[in-house]
Amino acid sequence: MNFGRGPSVVLNVGGTRYSFSREVLKDFPLRRVSRLHGCLSEQDVLEVCDDYDRERNEYFFDRHSEAFGFIMLYVRHGHLRFVPHMCELSFYNEMIYWGLEGSHLDYCCQRRLDDRMSETCTYYAAEEPPGEAAGGPEGKGKGRRPAGAEGGKWLERMRRTFEEPTSSVAAQVLATVSILFVIVSMVVLCASTLPEWRAPENRSVEEQSRIIEAICIGWFTAECIVRFIVSKNKCEFVRRPLNIIDLLAITPYYISVLMTVFTGENSQLQRAGVTLRVLRMMRIFWVIKLARHFIGLQTLGLTLKRCYREMVMLLVFICVAMAIFSALSQLLENGLDLGTKNKDYASIPAACWWVIISMTTVGYGDMCPITVPGRILGGICVVSGIVLLALPITFIYHSFVQCYHELKFRSARYSRSLSAEFLN
Repeated sequence: MNFGRGPSVVLNVGGTRYSFSREVLKDFPLRRVSRLHGCLSEQDVLEVCDDYDRERNEYFFDRHSEAFGFIMLYVRHGHLRFVPHMCELSFYNEMIYWGLEGSHLDYCCQRRLDDRMSETCTYYAAEEPPGEAAGGPEGKGKGRRPAGAEGGKWLERMRRTFEEPTSSVAAQVLATVSILFVIVSMVVLCASTLPEWRAPENRSVEEQSRIIEAICIGWFTAECIVRFIVSKNKCEFVRRPLNIIDLLAITPYYISVLMTVFTGENSQLQRAGVTLRVLRMMRIFWVIKLARHFIGLQTLGLTLKRCYREMVMLLVFICVAMAIFSALSQLLENGLDLGTKNKDYASIPAACWWVIISMTTVGYGDMCPITVPGRILGGICVVSGIVLLALPITFIYHSFVQCYHELKFRSARYSRSLSAEFLN
């Protein structure tokens, strides 16, 4: 610690005093407390705490003393729980102030916090470390941007404009235009499959649809190129799922154009017609571009990414049950000589289809058991499917709520902190 004197320091939190050695502060688990170790002046100290007594080397924090006591229990024992009879959101605010996150809470308290935040739609922004705010008069200190970083600052603004729709007014306008292009391209793609649209007398309409399609592809291509240019890490940009989907949605158009140019309007084009139709239908991936602008779709993707273990577990449950019930149903309906043989269950693979639609309670009715043992087995299959599908849902639901809060918090943070900066 470069400021103050004495072998130890005293933290006064809401009237409760805690004494620590200087070396302990360096690697202290609470980010705000550890920042005291690097303070060089009294001004730096007052950016971390509310007041400072030089004579007693005592730092004052006007915060909830009981909440800090529970946070200190986490520092000592590794378990963080809510203070009894204290609002969960108030305690969460204290956690953020000291540099903790919701993931540090025990699992039961995390669920309480998620439920509370869902009810109140409240989101908190973490404290911004010193030196990360650009443009201030104290920006010449440690960790501040150098004077020659204006170009990087401009690229960062551009990147957030294209990546974060709520970061500024310009980003919201850009996102709205992109959504309109996606909707127009989807409408044109769906309308082009109508028989009336492809009639010989509507040749001019088809030509106009091609022009609209080319304009939409041009916008998507320009948007993808700009986002690639302003991205921080080009390799990471290429590996991101949404960018891969953008590439899959754009590339088929250019491939189909090249095939049309090389084959021409002749019989060779007819032989390539199947390929062109497949490439054209791949443009349906455009609709996934909406995930870049809607938190709901982003939450779904992030939940699937984090819950892949639960999804695999669910798939294993279904596969095991499908193997058991399909073999038994084939045996009861077709394998045994019970007087009647159900041809729909002639093989185990055929019976697998019946097991799937029964376990998911869809029941198309295209095949059903006709023997009494088969019907009893069908009832057991339906009940088992409900139970097996419900088991992993709790984990997936909790992850979905947590992902939604994270994305909502990030969106609200960008909306508050960057709009005015971009416009100015």
